[in-house]
Amino acid sequence: MKTDSQIQQDVMNQLKWEPFLNSAEIGVSVTNGVVTLSGQVDSYLKKLNAERAVRKVMGVRAIAEDIQIRVAPTGQRTDTEIAQAALNALKWHSAVDENKIRLQVENGIIRLEGEVEWEYQRSMARNAVASLNGVRSVLNLITIRPKVNAFDLEKQIGAAFQRHATIDAGKISVSVAGNKVILNGKVRSFTESEDAADVAWAAPGVQHVENNLAIVEPELVY
Repeated sequence: MKTDSQIQQDVMNQLKWEPFLNSAEIGVSVTNGVVTLSGQVDSYLKKLNAERAVRKVMGVRAIAEDIQIRVAPTGQRTDTEIAQAALNALKWHSAVDENKIRLQVENGIIRLEGEVEWEYQRSMARNAVASLNGVRSVLNLITIRPKVNAFDLEKQIGAAFQRHATIDAGKISVSVAGNKVILNGKVRSFTESEDAADVAWAAPGVQHVENNLAIVEPELVY
């Protein structure tokens, strides 16, 4: 089991490893495996990348994120300019049907609404606008239209776990209640937990994933 100081050092090293991040801009503290990120970055996409980087580190149990967006004067835009840029980004993104997405911008915060069939389309819509200059945050309120029944969802997600290289499918149980997927069991790392949740989100019609997976680090053999 890693100590908090070991996790902190690993997180800082991982942030240094990321090519699009300046690790000096991001503060890291760890308490009982919970990593808190602080500091300032100049884009919302960097904020997301910092969170993704932390998820890769063994021993991380949760992330508390307090990174602020600092927009340089040269990158400042009016809400109207951000809205137009966001509409163009959605229009040219092949995975997103911009006709099904509505957006609103206020104080640099983009609010996305609409309906799609798959979670990846919902995520792609957010990613399409997250990197735009002047964006401070993205509220992704796009909903997913259900297409399959609960029994089919359980079978599809279970089969996807079996195919996944980083997931021990035998230690995870899947249940479906309406459009919500519930995951129970044990995993070896925060990354495996996130991978399992991502697989569940990838199923058609899923609108919620309740991730109850317990992180149990494997014992090291010397």
